[in-house]
Amino acid sequence: MLMCHVKGCATDNFPLRIEDAELEQVEVEFNEDFMRRMINKIEWGAFVQTAFALGVDQLPATVPENIDTEFLQRIHRVAMETKLKEGKMICNGCKHVYPVTDGIPNMLLQETEV
Repeated sequence: MLMCHVKGCATDNFPLRIEDAELEQVEVEFNEDFMRRMINKIEWGAFVQTAFALGVDQLPATVPENIDTEFLQRIHRVAMETKLKEGKMICNGCKHVYPVTDGIPNMLLQETEV
């Protein structure tokens, strides 16, 4: 998940809203130790919001106290195996559109936006 870096855009710039999404599921080997370390580094509210908006998974509003393997596999499926292939990422603050083509977001800004 990325944030907007347009000059003067400082509010409501994370997470970027995803529209016209074409998703791709890519199989990635599950590593429970890695997922246990990663879960504390996820901006959970933004992660849940994005997963819900994409219709990928219904995740709880907060990380459960007792994290089991099944829960880690759900997080793995969303974070590691779901790829945004095509679409647009839009800033809720300034409405700047970042196109995504072949899985690569174009985050370049015009001179006036930097």
